Amino acid sequence: MSIELESQVDKEDAEESGSLNRILDGVASLCILAAGILLVTLILIFGWLVFGRYVLNNTPTWVEQASLVLVVYITCLGAAAGVRHHSHLNIDFIRESFAGPLRGLMHHLSDLFILSFGGFMAFQGWTLVMSNLERAIPMIGLSESWRAAPLVICGVLIMLFAAADIAQRLMSRKDKRV
Repeated sequence: MSIELESQVDKEDAEESGSLNRILDGVASLCILAAGILLVTLILIFGWLVFGRYVLNNTPTWVEQASLVLVVYITCLGAAAGVRHHSHLNIDFIRESFAGPLRGLMHHLSDLFILSFGGFMAFQGWTLVMSNLERAIPMIGLSESWRAAPLVICGVLIMLFAAADIAQRLMSRKDKRV
């Protein structure tokens, strides 16, 4: 009876973990989709810049500032998705050279470092958002806070993805013990 109950609890934990992974993968895919759309938009406005400068002989002045805002969003959304997909450049030969328990500790330390970095990014980004509400971006008139908002979004997503990695690693470690 107790073995069946434990088996049922393990199945429910695996289902919850699987649905959480699907949700987080969906959020990461949404980040990549949004970054892709913004990249296409960036290419289109630079096309407009070239057309305006060389065909109309009237350079659109807003393109530079708008492109700077778009680049920040593209970079931050891509960085957050990279944390979820573990696609960032890393130096893992040091960590992988350690024996099993020490290697696991190094994985946890790196995840905690990423988690704290995301928290720092979100906190400092929020500080920038709040301190720049009244300042306008030249040529486009948006608040300077729009430039800092991706830092908050990226920081929160990095924290979420790193916390999910930590929880998943701890859960798989728990499963190995049983």
